[in-house]
Amino acid sequence: MVIVKTPLRLSFTGGGSDMKAFYAARPGRVICSAIDKFVYAIVKERFDDMIYINYSKKECVDRVSEIRHDLVREAMKITGVEKGIEITTLADVPSSGSGLGSSSAITVALLHALYAYRNILVTAKHLAETACRIEIDILNKPIGKQDQYAAAYGGLNQFIFHEDGTTTRVPISVDPAAKRKFSASLLLYYTGITRKADTILAAQQKNVSEKAAFETMIQMTDLVDPFREALCAGDITECGRLLDENWRLKQRMAEAITNDSIEKMIQTAKKAGALGTKIAGAGGGGFLLLIASRERQEQIMEAMRPYRELPFMLEESGSKVIFDDRSYSSK
Repeated sequence: MVIVKTPLRLSFTGGGSDMKAFYAARPGRVICSAIDKFVYAIVKERFDDMIYINYSKKECVDRVSEIRHDLVREAMKITGVEKGIEITTLADVPSSGSGLGSSSAITVALLHALYAYRNILVTAKHLAETACRIEIDILNKPIGKQDQYAAAYGGLNQFIFHEDGTTTRVPISVDPAAKRKFSASLLLYYTGITRKADTILAAQQKNVSEKAAFETMIQMTDLVDPFREALCAGDITECGRLLDENWRLKQRMAEAITNDSIEKMIQTAKKAGALGTKIAGAGGGGFLLLIASRERQEQIMEAMRPYRELPFMLEESGSKVIFDDRSYSSK
């Protein structure tokens, strides 16, 4: 049996510039961090040659080509695992529509677990690149590349997405005191809305080809350097302002990114003292991210009592094998 633990992520500025429609013309830039909420992939050898898959549904098939779970199917094809296996995926938060990169984290976790099952050591770079290949190139999902890299590498990073399709990771080095201050300023609240991000992202991808939307995306990437500087300086007020500006610009990219329910949550949080807000991920639902000074958080928590909070911390580790007990050779 092999168990892999892979983190989810939060994106702060530049989200959307990791899509090919943008970075093919101009480098995309994103600041994001892994968080201590995880997905898990469990791979266990079976005595027979059947393939069992457990997620929100259960599958029992004879061949890889018969698997309906597209991420499992393609991960097995790429890693060369063909039969006699049971795969289970678990998640700390809703595995669809959370805005925390859960789909890509599951792809990374599946690849990592299946490679480990075959006793193949792989780098974080390989996991991220292969997960992007599955989701973007093979399955044609209208998504970007930051989620796969954030899940594979972990930590607080700036990722740069180049015109030639390569990605550069720039770890953000922050004084421990400033990092603790930043981490302590972050709050997450569940909107109660789950949504398929593909529709919003497909519209955003299409709109990027238009001049106005492309210019808006440039403005969003221009927030990356100031946000990093404010973060490193421990300037929470400026981090909040830049997060707010990123959210204001993001709403121009596609319809359905926000709605009345989300706006009500945002206004409640701001009235109570939040410095900045944005919906995690594509928008339309999932989790609302707040930046707030410690002095105002008790008041904010009281005002946001009708909503479910998700306590979390920033996470240093990327995808990792946490259990490996293979008593006999894999098939």
